[in-house]
Amino acid sequence: MENIDIGKKVERFRKEKGLSSRELAKLAEITPSMLSQIERGLANPSIQTLKVLAKVLEVPTFSFLLEETNTSDLVVRSNQRKNMIVENVSYELVSPEFTGTLATAIMKLPPNTSSSVKLLEHKGEEVAFVLEGKIKIYLNVEEYILEAGDSVKIPKHMKHRWENPFDKTAAILFSVTPPAF
Repeated sequence: MENIDIGKKVERFRKEKGLSSRELAKLAEITPSMLSQIERGLANPSIQTLKVLAKVLEVPTFSFLLEETNTSDLVVRSNQRKNMIVENVSYELVSPEFTGTLATAIMKLPPNTSSSVKLLEHKGEEVAFVLEGKIKIYLNVEEYILEAGDSVKIPKHMKHRWENPFDKTAAILFSVTPPAF
């Protein structure tokens, strides 16, 4: 865990609210010099002071304690996607990685292939959208043909399997939470 700069967050929230440091200090009932020291990282506020600042700034107290996200880590260029191939089925990771609670990938099934030999289940919910081609999906004992533009939600622990008995590769965009496939 990196060092969290609470002072910079206080300053950013203060400026977003259009408050001067003197105005915020007065509303939070702390001295302007204490607020200045907090914003410059020279003093750490007590939990009570953080609670008061959060209330005045109308932000959750925990927002001062969250790590900053490097936004460049959130972007995935189409030519830099992570790829995985499992028995002729390819997966391109659309989300940056498998950490967190959600992953999105593009699954490509060539003609006459399937995602697995038997119906599988996992602990995550899944939503899939057919980008190209046609695909047969088995949901428990039912089977459905989905075409480009169709989508399906697969509840957690529902047995399912993808099959492409058609003559064109199918591409399916899917998101699963938590990440597992």
